[in-house]
Amino acid sequence: MKIEQYISQLLYRHQCVTVPGFGAFLTEIQSAHMHEKTNSFYPPKKLISFNSHLKNNDGLLANHISNIEKTSYENAVASIESEVVIWKSILQVNEKFSLKNIGELSLNSEKNIVFTPSENINYLTESFGLNSFVSPLIKREVAANLEQKMEEVVVSKKSEPIPFIPEETRSRPYLKYAAVFVLALSVAGSIGYKLYQDRIAEETLLVEKAVQKQVQNKIQEATFFIENPIPSVTLTVKEEKLSYHVVAGAFRNEENAEKIYDELIEVGFKARRLAPNKHGLFPVLYGSYATYTEAQQAMRDIHKSVNPDAWLLIKEL
Repeated sequence: MKIEQYISQLLYRHQCVTVPGFGAFLTEIQSAHMHEKTNSFYPPKKLISFNSHLKNNDGLLANHISNIEKTSYENAVASIESEVVIWKSILQVNEKFSLKNIGELSLNSEKNIVFTPSENINYLTESFGLNSFVSPLIKREVAANLEQKMEEVVVSKKSEPIPFIPEETRSRPYLKYAAVFVLALSVAGSIGYKLYQDRIAEETLLVEKAVQKQVQNKIQEATFFIENPIPSVTLTVKEEKLSYHVVAGAFRNEENAEKIYDELIEVGFKARRLAPNKHGLFPVLYGSYATYTEAQQAMRDIHKSVNPDAWLLIKEL
């Protein structure tokens, strides 16, 4: 069975797909970005990484294969185990092999698995139809355009006509007296208009004062009483979802689960007990976290100091 096709299907919908006994493929969203030197634009995508320490079976891959292949959960687990044996054998012989649309796995000098993700597929569904592209460089000729505008302004100023006053008007002295008479009329009219405007402003001010006085009297006489007060508002703060959990173990005996839970609480862990799963096991958690980064750091600390077999569960509880 080629299980890489099922891993590829799950990477579209999940942040972590674990291959029991081998490792886990993790995804992290990378924002859209631009490469300035090449003028290349890249859409947002899911970056795939590999963690060889996450080997415990979380049931995700086996359940998916069971549903697609119409087989039992046990048969799906057995198929995964057989495929993992083949992968390890190929790594020991060839020191590398590829998983279609996922990436290449290889061994370094220290015999640790190194993963190189594939660039052929983007597992971020929101970026469907978006491809990377190269934009041609835009040349801006600001200085040349500015110089052209200045030349146009100079030409337009030179082409403005110069008003010409005929000599004939200077020989008519009666026009001077007519101009004086028109000027006097305009001055008288402006003075009259100014007096009219002042009168209007004065009357307007009196009306405004009267209105303000009536308003103040009404406010002093008024009695305020609210018959139907607005009910008090109760704000509910949305509880932060803790979707990442470090698992201490899953126990078939509930008394053992309760004992481990009490011990973890006593030493300071924010331990939790979960309801029995579909296999009848009672899971006990070291703690739950809001982000994958927090959970990963906590699991590393637990591996070093408490339990090297602790594993990560990604699930909304």
